[in-house]
Amino acid sequence: MTTTRVAAIDCGTNSIRLLVADLDPRTGAITDLDRRMIINRLGQGVDRTGRLHPDALERTFAACREYAGVIADLGVGPERIRFVATSASRDAENSAEYVDGVRAALGVEPEVVSGEEEAHLSFVGATKELTGGQFPAPYLVFDLGGGSTEFVLGDEDVRAARSVDIGCVRLTERHFGGAELPSDEQIAEARAHVRAELDRAGEAVPLTGAATLVGLAGTVTTISAIALDLPRYDSEAIHHSRISRERVAEIADRLLHATHAQRAAIPSMHPGRVDVIAAGALELLEIMERTGAAEVVVSEHDILDGIAWSIAR
Repeated sequence: MTTTRVAAIDCGTNSIRLLVADLDPRTGAITDLDRRMIINRLGQGVDRTGRLHPDALERTFAACREYAGVIADLGVGPERIRFVATSASRDAENSAEYVDGVRAALGVEPEVVSGEEEAHLSFVGATKELTGGQFPAPYLVFDLGGGSTEFVLGDEDVRAARSVDIGCVRLTERHFGGAELPSDEQIAEARAHVRAELDRAGEAVPLTGAATLVGLAGTVTTISAIALDLPRYDSEAIHHSRISRERVAEIADRLLHATHAQRAAIPSMHPGRVDVIAAGALELLEIMERTGAAEVVVSEHDILDGIAWSIAR
C-alpha cells in the first residue's frame, strides 16, 4: 500500500474545514475523499472581548461532531487525524473550554499553532503542485483568514514567514461595526490598519520581487468566483485562476458600496461571507498594491492540504 489516508481539520476565525484524503508521498498526489466547510464564526466578538462567545463555541462543537461521523465512516484512525486551530483560539482567554469541547467531539487534541507554523503549512499546501514554467518561483503566498493573514516567501523551501493581525472578520468588526455601508472614513481607517500590518509583515518577509503571488482562503476564492462571473461556486474553475489587480479593484469598490442584500444576491457568495467579504476585498487589493503584483494566482489548496501532508510525514 503506497497511500496514506488522513483527516485534516483547519479551524480558523470564520470557518472550520475538513479534508479526508489519500496521499501518495512518492508522487505528491492527493486524492480527496471528502472536503467540506462550515462557517462557524469562532472569532465572533473575540477581538473586542478577548473571549470565545458561547454561541461560537457551540457552532464549532456541532461542526466537530459532524466531522467525527465523516471521519469514522471513511475509516481514519485517531493517529491519522490532525486538528489545527488558528488565530481566534490563540487570542482567547477561555481557550481551555474550546480545547475540551473539541477533544470531547473528535477524540483528538486541537493544536493551537503559532503564526509561523500556520504560514509554513499554508505554503506547503499551496505550492506542492506549482511546478513547471506556468507558475515560476519564488512564490509569495498569503493566506487571508478571518483574524490573521500569513505571508510566506519561498521556492522549494520557506525562506521567510510572518503572521499579522488582519483578516476579514477582524477588519469588519473593528472598523465597519454594524454599518451596512461603511463610510469613507471607516474605509480609510481599515485601509490604514491594513497598511500598518503590511509594514510589519514586510519587516520579516520581502513583499516585492516574487515571481508569483499566490492567494489562499475564502475571501480570495470568492473574489475569483465573482471575477469569473460564475453562476455558482466552482472549485475547479477557481483553482489556479488568475485575477488582475484592476479587476480586484473593481470588485472591491463594488462590494464596499453594496448593501447586504446586494452582496447576498451574488450567485457564488456563501451566506457566511456576506458581511465580511467587503473588508476582505479591501485587504486583498492593498496586498496586491503593496507587492506590485499585476495579478494573483488563486489556489483552492491551502493550509488544509498542508496539514494533510504534515500527517503523512
